[in-house]
Amino acid sequence: MKKGFLALLTLLFFISCNHDQNEKGRILVIVSNTEDMGDPEKHFAGNNLWEVAPPYHIFVSHGYQVDFVSPTGGKVPFSMDPVGISSYTIKYENFNGKVESSLTPDLVDPKNYKAVFIGGGYGPLFDVAKNEDLLPIIADIYENGGIVGGCGHGPGAFANVKLSNGDYMVKDKKVTGFPNSTEVTKSWAKEGTLLPIMLEDQLKENGALFQTKSDLNDKHDVVIDQRIVTTMFLPSSAIVAKEMIYEIEKH
Repeated sequence: MKKGFLALLTLLFFISCNHDQNEKGRILVIVSNTEDMGDPEKHFAGNNLWEVAPPYHIFVSHGYQVDFVSPTGGKVPFSMDPVGISSYTIKYENFNGKVESSLTPDLVDPKNYKAVFIGGGYGPLFDVAKNEDLLPIIADIYENGGIVGGCGHGPGAFANVKLSNGDYMVKDKKVTGFPNSTEVTKSWAKEGTLLPIMLEDQLKENGALFQTKSDLNDKHDVVIDQRIVTTMFLPSSAIVAKEMIYEIEKH
């Protein structure tokens, strides 16, 4: 009898946990389908694994459901080897299963999401930054009270998001991302000449208060302003996700 009672309690506990997780809500992660960026040396594929997998791990480990969406749906390309958190989330948290069947924009209802995140890699600058199907989804999530997060080159992908009043979402907000000062010194993107836009320039042009290294106490700081959470470099991608969760649960 005692064993049966304990088994019932255990079952109820797991049902309760799963119910709580389902009640937490959903987070949308936008990724790129771009593989060929005109670089014959192919330094990177479209998405940087280290800027997408750690945030995914943070979201799911805190009980949120995560969906991936890309401009054309399906499997998306990643660069970098799966180590650390990335390896764990691939092995135990169905990262590959989710990202290899990314949704197309028409399958996404913005009302279902409490936040949207875009990681780095150069790809999003090519096929997300001006995508007429994805940018309105970001705008809708934000105007519904949701959180927008980005790391590295990700913030460049939402620089062009326009709100219903015609203003750019980033206007008069502190935002950071991969800075020009670093871009022009690196061969990865041919000193920036490979890219369709320079992230820092695009954010400034659309009214963002771009935060450079001189504005921050540390180059890996996370910047939070009016429900937009950003960081310059990949080591802080998981921290962006944690801060996004804090912002979700605060509002």
